[in-house]
Parts: sequence; C-alpha cells; structure tokens
Amino acid sequence: MTRTRILLVDDEPGIRLGMRGYLTAHGFDVDEASSLAEAQEAFRTTRPDVAVVDYRLTDGTALELLPRLKELDASVPLVVLTGHGSIELAVQAVKEGAEQFLTKPVELSVLKVVLERLVAQRRERLKQRADRSRTAQTTVNPFLGTSVAIRVLQGQAERVLQSDAPVLVTGETGSGKSVLARWLHEGGPRADAPFVDLNCAALSKDLLDSELFGHEKGAFTGAVTAKQGLLEVADQGTLFMDEIGDMDVAVQPKLLKVLEEKRFRRLGDVRDRRVDVRLIAATHQDLGVAAREKRFRSDLYFRISTLILHVPALRERPEDIPVIARHFLEELGTSRGRAGVALQPDAEAALARYPWPGNIRELRNVLERAVLLSGGGPLSPNDLRFEVTPDEAGAEEDLTLEELERRHIERVLRRENGHVERAAARLGIPRSSLYERLKRLGINKSGFQKSDP
Repeated sequence: MTRTRILLVDDEPGIRLGMRGYLTAHGFDVDEASSLAEAQEAFRTTRPDVAVVDYRLTDGTALELLPRLKELDASVPLVVLTGHGSIELAVQAVKEGAEQFLTKPVELSVLKVVLERLVAQRRERLKQRADRSRTAQTTVNPFLGTSVAIRVLQGQAERVLQSDAPVLVTGETGSGKSVLARWLHEGGPRADAPFVDLNCAALSKDLLDSELFGHEKGAFTGAVTAKQGLLEVADQGTLFMDEIGDMDVAVQPKLLKVLEEKRFRRLGDVRDRRVDVRLIAATHQDLGVAAREKRFRSDLYFRISTLILHVPALRERPEDIPVIARHFLEELGTSRGRAGVALQPDAEAALARYPWPGNIRELRNVLERAVLLSGGGPLSPNDLRFEVTPDEAGAEEDLTLEELERRHIERVLRRENGHVERAAARLGIPRSSLYERLKRLGINKSGFQKSDP
C-alpha cells in the first residue's frame, strides 16, 4: 500500500518542523498548514489519512475547523493538540469530530502510535464499506478450464498481480474482461480499498467527465450540489474503466494527467486534488490501430498498456466450454431451485459446435434460459436456444469476414426489431459505429422494423 499521509496544522513553524522531521523519518508523508483557511484548502487537495490540528490558530480554533473537515471527508480521523487542556474542552472537541485530544508538549513516539492506530482503524472501516458495496453476484473464476490459452493467461495475470502499474485487458465482448479485472483487484495489494467500475461506452463526453472527475456546485446547469467523482471514490483502490476505447478524445488528456501526476480537478473547481488509484482498463478494440488513426491518444495508449492481458474468445478454447457450462449450471441450479441440473451428451456437443459470438456472457444467458424454461431433467439440445443454430454456425465457416459481419449485424437487428441503439449495445459498440457499418455494408435498418398489427 501507499505511504500514510498526514496533514499537520500548527501556526508555529518550529513545532511543524520538528514533528515533520520525526514523522517523515518514520515513513509518513507530511503536508503542512498554518491557519484554518490553509488547513481546509490542504485537506481538500491532499486527501490525508489523518489530520493533526493545533487547538489555537491565528484565525480561530480547531473547534471551528473540525466540522468543516468532517463535511469534506468524514472518514479521515482528526487529532487535536493543545497546550491548555481541560476535560470540558476535550469533550467539546470529541463532539465536533475529534478522535483524539492530546496535551502539548506531546511525546512524538506516542503521537506516532496514535496515528498508526487511527490509520489502521480507518482502513478497516473503508475495507468493510467496500465489502458491503460489492455486488452480491457470485464472482466467476476468470480461469475456468484446462486449455493452454487460459493457463497462459493465468500465468501472466499471477505475475502482474502485485504490481501497481496500469493494466490493459483486451478481448472480445463478453469474454470475461471485467471478471479478470475484479480478480486482479481482490488478489492485489489494494484489495482492502474500493473497486470502482466505469463503463466508458455508456456515457457521453459531459457525463463521463462529471462521473469520473466530479463537479462543484454551479459548474453547469443542473449542478445544484457538489458531486464527488469516481476517481475520489476509488482513492487508494482500483478504477476499472471498461471499453476505454470509446472514451471521448477530449476527456483522455485529463485521465493521462491523473496517471502521470496523481492529480485532477473537478469540473468548475480551480484547485487540483490528489488521488492514488490503480487503473485497469479493458477494450474489445485494437487501441494500437485506434491510436494510429487518431481516434485514441497515443500517449494515453502507451501509458495504460504498460501491462497487457489478452482474454481469449470462447471459440478459441472449446475444450473449456463443458467446464464453464457445468460451473454455471451448478450456480443457476442452486439459485433457481434446480439443484443437480445437467446436460445431455448431445446438448453438450451442441454447445461445443456453437461459435459463441457473445462468448462467456452468451453461454451463461443460454444456460439460464434453458434452466428457467425446461420442464425438468437433464437439458436437451431443444432446451438450448442459440442466436444461430449450430448447423448454421458450421455453414458460416466458409463465409468471408465481411459476410459474417453482415449476417451477425442483421441477426441482432432482427432480434432488436430494427432498434439501432439496442442493437449497438448488444454488439458492444457505439451507436455511431453501428451506423457506419450499416452504411458500409448497405444494410437498411427499416427492413427489420416490425409494423404494429
């Protein structure tokens, strides 16, 4: 984990110098402030793990400052130091949010122990909060199967697990990129901190800007209150940016600054804020090509691709399909009251023949539908409803890539009744990209729209 950051607030430079030297020598990073105004500003921008505040400052007392700091971040412990201690003052300080009230001159070794204990307690609280916020859905093992491809991926992932460098996870839509990202977080040194998931393809430029960096009150029409961005939520933890290839080019330089300087600025704010996150990005696109075509910044591409993990498509490891299918059936059978549900041999063979354009996500959907709609007993081929039949899938092996693309787009449009936005979401591409493909392939979406009877 990163070093503990302390904000030291005292109007006497000599005291700050002595405390800073001692704490720095014992592994702390120390920021300083000499007044209420400086303390509030430093707290906003440095994001300390603990703040140590002298009771009497030139422009007021700690009792005025504590509520303001708690409003900015209630999770940060506050320690008050005073040369005029009394029980009444200590009680009042605790009521205003202080975790500790120490009388000066304080033994620096005692202060160090207090700070270490408060930091440990804070991290435990944040860990518990992160645990509560995690999805209740069972996390799938990203390495199910016995194929060479998945064993190679597992070996690569284990080697980068303890690294703090950015990771770029590549692979087709539905292949399990987000599952691998969560596995990297939960097995790494930031597991006790938040894992924040952001889908770049689902947000416009303005929404992405606001979601990622947050905004101040009045930053734009409708910003009636200040909002914390996901970068701040993920501080000390992991930010997972899914489909980063769809991130607007105008937002990309801001993300690059965060990665290089660990600083960012909320919309409508004039102050930089410090943040420490590990970035895991995922994409189904070839970002190298996108960078050459100026659709993605090359400097950001080089920064996020320090470590690259490629998740193989399901059709590239057909020997893993039975293993993954049995895992899903065990999970679905338990949750749907069908414990022990299994596949007939010919149904398992049908799964192996199918090309799985939607990869693992599609496999789970097919099996879930089968479990819900089947009459009981082992699942037969008739219980499995594919996007295309296995026979059609075999016939497609002789088609060109363009013909395959045309067929798949037409198939999805037909399923979505000609609705381009829903079809683009199912295909895992932006709506604008689907329109470009429709024009290039000469597909008329109106031909797939059913009229009302």
